[in-house]
Amino acid sequence: MNVKVRKYVVIVEETQKEIGKAISPPTRRAAALAVIENPFSDRYEQDLEVLMQAGEDLGKILGDKAVAALGVAPSRIESYGKAAIVGEGGELEHAAAILHPRMGKPLRQAVEKGAALVPSSKKMGGIGSAIDVPLGHKDAAYVRSHFDGMEVRVPDAPRHGEIVVAIAVTDSGRPLPRVGGLTTDEVKGEDGLR
Repeated sequence: MNVKVRKYVVIVEETQKEIGKAISPPTRRAAALAVIENPFSDRYEQDLEVLMQAGEDLGKILGDKAVAALGVAPSRIESYGKAAIVGEGGELEHAAAILHPRMGKPLRQAVEKGAALVPSSKKMGGIGSAIDVPLGHKDAAYVRSHFDGMEVRVPDAPRHGEIVVAIAVTDSGRPLPRVGGLTTDEVKGEDGLR
């Protein structure tokens, strides 16, 4: 990769009970995060190619780490999302360069398919800032049971001149979904919507 990585963090969350009701099988989600240097900290740069390439590399690295954390085949991943927190000295466009032009393709490869848009979020923040990684079904945006989010943070990041990049995946929707919409067994996965 063309930017320096200070650390990786992987988080797994498994919900077995919700409002006194057992969840069977448990709902699980995982996030993989990277704390990277921001090569454009404290200066304006017109050409953000370095960060775009980093986004492509991180799409594969973090996508693979998140899927591996759930211990399932990539085809079993049901939803995904991405996010970034830019530390002091950076700008929101640095997060956009990482998340948007090239991260999607390698992430889709990591989860086998991914016809739907990858939900994303970005913000500026200091050390210990949290961000909600938005989640949506990987093949069909109309699956309401998978409209969700996973809050993540790295306690010592982002420092000045750093960016925290996160990818989250799930092997299920929310616990106890009951607001209607397209169900997972109705997904065609052709247009990213249904």
